[in-house]
Amino acid sequence: MITLSERLKQYKIQGITCRPVVSGKLIRVIGLTLEAKGCQAPIGSLCEIETINGTMEVEVVGFSENSLYLMANEQITGVFPGAKITPLKRELSIPVGTEILGRVINSMGNPLDNLGPIHITEHAAFSAKPINPLIRKPITEPLDVGIKAINGLLTIGKGQRIGLFAGSGVGKSITLGMMTKGTIAKIIVVGLIGERGREVKEFIQEILDKEKYKYSVIIAAPADTAPLMRIKGAQSALTISEYYRDKGFDVLLLIDSLTRFAQAQREIALSIGEPPTTKGYPPSVFTKLSSLIERAGNINTQGSITAFFTVLTEGDDLQDPIADAARAILDGHIVLSREIADSGHYPAIDIEKSISRVMPNITTKEHMLMSRKIKKVLSICRQNQDLLSIGAYKPGIDPIVDNAFSLKPKIDHYLQQDTQESVPYEMCITMLENILK
Repeated sequence: MITLSERLKQYKIQGITCRPVVSGKLIRVIGLTLEAKGCQAPIGSLCEIETINGTMEVEVVGFSENSLYLMANEQITGVFPGAKITPLKRELSIPVGTEILGRVINSMGNPLDNLGPIHITEHAAFSAKPINPLIRKPITEPLDVGIKAINGLLTIGKGQRIGLFAGSGVGKSITLGMMTKGTIAKIIVVGLIGERGREVKEFIQEILDKEKYKYSVIIAAPADTAPLMRIKGAQSALTISEYYRDKGFDVLLLIDSLTRFAQAQREIALSIGEPPTTKGYPPSVFTKLSSLIERAGNINTQGSITAFFTVLTEGDDLQDPIADAARAILDGHIVLSREIADSGHYPAIDIEKSISRVMPNITTKEHMLMSRKIKKVLSICRQNQDLLSIGAYKPGIDPIVDNAFSLKPKIDHYLQQDTQESVPYEMCITMLENILK
């Protein structure tokens, strides 16, 4: 007698679907969520729903007893009570390959740049299995990003995941663009997630280096796209980066912004009834956040993914839940200061509040010593600036303070950089040596 498990195994080998596709009907729409009854489909699968304009694809995001909760990849229009919903056998995937280099695509891999269709046969899943920590390769080499303040004082390693923390309008996108000009990474993947739509074209035409554009992939999911598309935009960027890493390339991944990714997940979670916990963010937001970030980095292959995730600090609050959670997972953070930006100092990197956790492992002792001396000088100047301004401190009282203020103009000049300028890593080190002579 054949058992049920053996029969199911036979069906699987023969490619037979054990459960036939059964259509259901739409019974409720609340906000972004559609509720259906009468059909069965796993979470993450696609369904097709009838509308007055034809059909629309929706994705299963949850269930409760006999009901399925679904969300659309586009604006919900034309749906009506009792509309037919049919599960689809097609799986969600993103196209990967050399054909997408130099192209601008949406979250599903469809071209947005009017350069014709992308003829590609290789696809990969949006999500990935967690990486075994024992196959991660240590970060041992510095990555040149062409920015003096980062190369010299916050050195980044190949395979590092680092956050770019800033409020709105402080220069996050411009700083990312400067990195694309100066990086030695062979492939650049940019995910513009949940930002203003006009910034997509500006980033491509004005910020991204024209020569590097040929070896770049831009994934655009602006603020007016559905939450699912914003989630998939970030996941697509990681999937494409993983493809090139596994091919042996050093990849520079730029996600702008991680905060919009988290907000999209919050919209989805709250819509299907998940309770809010930390300042309105449900627990699934922090799970998704860590899963996304952990996909970047090194594994036991020749390639690497060095990732920069921008984090929007609302009201310049570095203790915002998303900023705090991201800082705990990332391998370092670079803080852009509004106060420094208001003084006309660009890039507005606050060296004292920023850190690269892998810098001691990828730089020489002499380099680390110079970096610490510069940070100490900046700290002394900040602590005594008010006393100097009101005349409470007179030169000659403390030689350490005098020396710090004498070095401050040279350090400020070093930390400032034109957006079109790119300084090689070795030159950055030499310039530090000249300052401290």
